[in-house]
Amino acid sequence: MIQRIQSLYLFLTILLALLFLAGNIFTFGDDTGATYTATFKGVYAANEGTSGEQVHGTVPVIVFVVFTALASVITIFSFRNRKLQSKLAISVIVLAGMLIITSSYCIWFVMSEFQSRLIPGYKMVLPFLMLISSILAYRGIKKDDNLVKSYDRLR
Repeated sequence: MIQRIQSLYLFLTILLALLFLAGNIFTFGDDTGATYTATFKGVYAANEGTSGEQVHGTVPVIVFVVFTALASVITIFSFRNRKLQSKLAISVIVLAGMLIITSSYCIWFVMSEFQSRLIPGYKMVLPFLMLISSILAYRGIKKDDNLVKSYDRLR
């Protein structure tokens, strides 16, 4: 059934992924006044009053965000096959975990390469929220599957 709670959790995962892609992903700064901004196109370095140059790519992060959103959409609409939906939900969880790992690597690389510090923002939390909502969706799918199995036993 498409109107179940796991569909809401997966929809929340999609919304969080789209929110993660909008605008700057991460922002870094250092003591010299240079700023490093991770966007959809890559990590750009800019000194005060100058245009930025790309110093690092964010392609793996973007790929995992897009695949997480796509897998969530496919999982929502595969409600007729619970086994497939359960496997797809596990893949969403794995993709969200890989997003956290690649985001951490991107942050670590920029911080260590350019001796900068991460300026905290709300987008740092979004991959973790995506992971939590995908885990909750998986739990909802499993609960529905167990409910259907218990009704089959009664027949």
